[in-house]
This record gives sequence, structure tokens and C-alpha cells, in this order.
Amino acid sequence: MRTDVSGLKRPRHPMPAFVKDALDERGLMDAYKQRPAYQQNDYIGWILRAKRQDTKESRLRQMLEELEKGGVYMNMKHAASEKR
Repeated sequence: MRTDVSGLKRPRHPMPAFVKDALDERGLMDAYKQRPAYQQNDYIGWILRAKRQDTKESRLRQMLEELEKGGVYMNMKHAASEKR
């Protein structure tokens, strides 16, 4: 039985331990979970598609910075996540 209520039609990327650890260390797990399911999935897929480790790390840093700042998603303005 499927319990995914995100509404995503495409395959969902499981969160790797290194991403979870980084979110926990920076205290950003709540900010991550407040993002829509498609954004969570896109971030994880984007990070995992990188072939080189330094690219994965760079993409992870970008995600963390965007979550910390708010109002940004993949270098685009995202009003729904702006910090107040």
C-alpha cells in the first residue's frame, strides 16, 4: 500500500544520509520539509545526478543556502518560501 501523499507522479528520490546529516547539522530540516514535495524531490535528484563529488557538495551547499535564506528555489525567486 502506498502512503506517499505528496501527489508526485514521478519517482521519488530517497534522501541520502549525507543530505539528511547536512540538513540536521544546519537546523534546516523544517525549512526543507516546508517546501513542496516537488521541490524536495528536485533538490535531491539534482544533487544525486552530479557525477563528481565536488559538484554534489556544491549543489548541496546551494540547497542549504537557499533554505537558510528563503525566497529562493534553484536560483529563482520563490515568494512562498520567503522568510518573514
